[in-house]
Amino acid sequence: MTRLRADAARSRDAILCAARRIPRGELRLNDVAREAGVGVATVYRHFPTVAALSEALSLDSIQRLRVLAGEAERTPDAGAALHTLLAAALELQLADEGVQAVITAPDAELGAAREAKCAFVTSLRAALERAQDAGAVRPDITVDHVRRMLCGVEHAVRLGSPDDRPVLLDVVLGGLRPARAAEPSSSSPTPQTAGS
Repeated sequence: MTRLRADAARSRDAILCAARRIPRGELRLNDVAREAGVGVATVYRHFPTVAALSEALSLDSIQRLRVLAGEAERTPDAGAALHTLLAAALELQLADEGVQAVITAPDAELGAAREAKCAFVTSLRAALERAQDAGAVRPDITVDHVRRMLCGVEHAVRLGSPDDRPVLLDVVLGGLRPARAAEPSSSSPTPQTAGS
């Protein structure tokens, strides 16, 4: 039994190593099997779908997101904590192209990925609500809005240049702030009264 477990662990490691050499959008289980030097059935036994394999490749990043969100939930300055979390989450998404698919999917296939994602979303929601209670974030923003906006910034950065990241993130963070009531400008013309 110990020998079988060791063989299975080696096969799993070989599959993951092979999958990391293939662009995430081009993952095919048959190709991964060939690259890893194992049978297709072995790959399917460990990862029944491409989504499950992609989740395994991004598991460390998802778990890191969970830790960061937990820290934001406990940081005294709620507004600054949420901004720091979103900046770090964007960095992780840009470094690991599989993160976006995991955090936007309705559910994760792997138990570990599902647990980490649920914990991340729970802490993100708590951090967002704290920031809203503190008046740092507009009240009509939801956690789903935040997740999609992060993915939008990631996509925009990938389409352009890494140098675009700070300004695009700043635009999103600015949009999260509560709208201020428009104040009349001192240069605005004085309304004319009837007959003047």
